[in-house]
Amino acid sequence: MGTVRDGRRTFPLVPRRRLIGLPFGEVTSRRRGRGSEVIGHRPYERGDPVTTIDWPASARLSATSGTDAFVVRDHAADEAPRVVLVIDRRPAMALYPEPLPWLAKRDALREAVVAIATSAAVAQADLAALDFGDGAAWWLPPGRRDRRWLIAEREDGDTPFAAPDDTLEQALTFLDRRRAHLPSGSFVFILSDFLAPPSSESLRRAVGHGWDVIPVLIQDPVWEQSFPAVGRVAVPVADPRRGGVRLVRLSRRQAEARREANASRQARLLRQFTAFGLRPVTIGTSDPWDIDTLLIEWSSERSGLRRAR
Repeated sequence: MGTVRDGRRTFPLVPRRRLIGLPFGEVTSRRRGRGSEVIGHRPYERGDPVTTIDWPASARLSATSGTDAFVVRDHAADEAPRVVLVIDRRPAMALYPEPLPWLAKRDALREAVVAIATSAAVAQADLAALDFGDGAAWWLPPGRRDRRWLIAEREDGDTPFAAPDDTLEQALTFLDRRRAHLPSGSFVFILSDFLAPPSSESLRRAVGHGWDVIPVLIQDPVWEQSFPAVGRVAVPVADPRRGGVRLVRLSRRQAEARREANASRQARLLRQFTAFGLRPVTIGTSDPWDIDTLLIEWSSERSGLRRAR
């Protein structure tokens, strides 16, 4: 499933529902028009292309009616969606550099952004991006479809990770004020570890606008979603604000308490997503191939759900 572009395996943008987007794309919309998905039949009208005639259905209708009758296939138009990348640049997202035994979040974030932006380009989507890495909003509004390089340049450059702790809350508020530019069905990918999640009210507004919100959850599966049994062992800890690494010795009881707290935090976050019908893409690796695979699997799962309805 998907294609290969710029050395990356891309995934189809499968919406939760048909969208109202811009013409000349590859995502099924609500409008009737030229597209790949058949949504019904109707009697032939003068001027209809011969290629749209459903010959088997026409033959059955002619046999039952005793007259020559033709029916044509109606298709849903393929349109271009709008895709927004909300990129979390809190200091904690710059963790963890090698040789620490944890997920390099900065690398995982970069690879996930590249994967989604490349797939959006394949779908001929209008791409927008938002982050608060400099402390203020950096906003690439939707528009021309050839500006993906601006996002890649920002990811590969020296863009700081100085966003405030409530960056996701600020980002959803920012988009809410610009909702005229984001029609119903717009994809909003939120890339974060969600250790400082947005409020339920902000998520409710985003979903209420008809946006297709996809949380991309970038977390270390061992140290953040759980915690290993490291009692009486010195554990390296990075300080996201001050930088540097220090060794912390935890007792067995402290390690168990940390594991329970992490698991409880993860459960609360997943309940919040479930309450709004959101299915996150969970990334616990910085390997480009693995990240592509996770996004392709997410897209395949959506395609299956669409076919089952």
